[in-house]
Amino acid sequence: MAAQFGRRLRKGAANTAVAAVAVAALAASQAPDVTTDGAGGQTSSGTPSPDAPAGDSATGNSPYYTDLPPLNSPTPSPSSGSTGTPVVTGDASAGIPATVLDAYKKAEATLREKKPGCNLPWELLAAIGKVESGQARGGQVSADGTTTSPILGPQLNGVGFANISDTDGGAYDGDASYDRAVGPMQFIPSTWAWAGRDGNGDGVKNPNNIYDAALAAGHYLCRFGWDLSTASDLRSAILSYNNSTDYLNTVLSWLEYYRKGTHEVPDGTGQLPSGRSDTPAGASPTPTPPATSRPPVKPNPTPPASGGSQKPTSPPATPPDTTPPPTTPPTTPPPTTPPTAPQTPTDTVHHLEDAGTAKLTAMAGDVFTERISTRAETKSGEGVGRVRVRFTIVGATDTTFTGGETVATVVTGSAGVAVAPALQAGEKTGSFTVRATVVGRSLPGVGYSATVTARAADTLVRTTSTELTCVAGGEFAERVQVRATYQGDVADGVAATATLVTSADDPAVNDKGPYFKDADGKAVRTLTGLTTGAGGLLTLPELYADDTTGTFLLRLTTTGGATLTVELTVTAPAASPSPSVSESAPAGT
Repeated sequence: MAAQFGRRLRKGAANTAVAAVAVAALAASQAPDVTTDGAGGQTSSGTPSPDAPAGDSATGNSPYYTDLPPLNSPTPSPSSGSTGTPVVTGDASAGIPATVLDAYKKAEATLREKKPGCNLPWELLAAIGKVESGQARGGQVSADGTTTSPILGPQLNGVGFANISDTDGGAYDGDASYDRAVGPMQFIPSTWAWAGRDGNGDGVKNPNNIYDAALAAGHYLCRFGWDLSTASDLRSAILSYNNSTDYLNTVLSWLEYYRKGTHEVPDGTGQLPSGRSDTPAGASPTPTPPATSRPPVKPNPTPPASGGSQKPTSPPATPPDTTPPPTTPPTTPPPTTPPTAPQTPTDTVHHLEDAGTAKLTAMAGDVFTERISTRAETKSGEGVGRVRVRFTIVGATDTTFTGGETVATVVTGSAGVAVAPALQAGEKTGSFTVRATVVGRSLPGVGYSATVTARAADTLVRTTSTELTCVAGGEFAERVQVRATYQGDVADGVAATATLVTSADDPAVNDKGPYFKDADGKAVRTLTGLTTGAGGLLTLPELYADDTTGTFLLRLTTTGGATLTVELTVTAPAASPSPSVSESAPAGT
């Protein structure tokens, strides 16, 4: 297979001319004023220029696989003609190696969050991965998604290819003279330098890792604000990856095919393509084995021609036996059994087991303290390491993993245990499920129930210790402010209620004494729908007093059981002083 990656040649100038016309037409359909994020070779509208240097594409316009989907593939929808000229022609295996498929779907999920307006479908990444590397050579990848050997394109030395001198000192492609396309998505080093991403969270941007490469390809296709759900932007994005109309139509064909349906196959068992865009016209896409030569047949002796001078041969003493020899039936060669592929660790998994996960509960907005643990086991119960386990959040919830995704894939350790990333609760309360499955196998999964509860507080305290007093018929000078905490931490967003109660032993609403005012200015003695804010603080509205004097109680409660009772004192107005006798006597008395 490596040899195929070293024999890339470009097609003739005819295809280049056609591509130029197609791309020129695309340029007219783009919205204006789209700017670049670091890649050149674009028109002012963001459309790939037909004259763009190869170094400005993802692949350096390197060769690619030209195999098309099989003949009995579903017919493309009528709308597909508006995005190109897909030539779907078949019913070949629609299987995509499990880890490769997982990488495409994970990249789609990330882009859905990071660039939702792009509308990147994972099937587009699969189509590009098919024509660039045959899905990482049929899924020849390790458990973390790294190809088992580097995938390298030809040396871009200008001899039958683009001329791109070395830009990375051979760091990615091992060539210090010229660049080569690298990895399952075939990035050239100069493009990878700014487009590379870390898709598997190991802290490294590796073009030979399918998770890194798929995420980088997704960002690359979305980089100009393109909306890939529209025909013109989809065409522009594909042409920016490899500026060839034939390439565009081949990718569109696989995109349409994969949209009709596909499925996982075990890593390393994907169908390998054979046709290459660098195969000369009329040449066989794959080497043809030489014909088997037969050993020369020794001719029987023949008598000399009539009239010769040789002495006639004396007849043999015994007449020759003219009976034909017995016919021996041809032997049928024993059937050959195709070699059995060696078992991978994934092949040995019989089932998944819970590995001791405790109750999964968290308050809204908090991180779950417990993490899900799953163990991959053989039939005899032995743990199986180096197996990919996929965790998927299912149900009506806004809870995600701490990375913001709803799907996470983890490789089991030597004991067969995979620990999912921590769960981050959203604001929606209620129950949901996390399902664990084995990537690449159709085995029953394991479901884990989880619950998000409302935000709660277990303690309420006043922020000041000032006595709250008021004269009958007046207004309290200070508003009541409290702080809520839960297990010593600030508790913001917690629902609370404030009620003026009858007494410490009677929580009924008091019908006299202090009160709040509603929007119409009417007296109310219960406030609901209160919520603690930043820092867990809650400040109540102004309090007023009727003409009843005495000591009254204001009780605050929260979700979670926190309770605080505050005393309010209402005093009688100060008595007006009585006038003195001298002041009240008439003048001159």
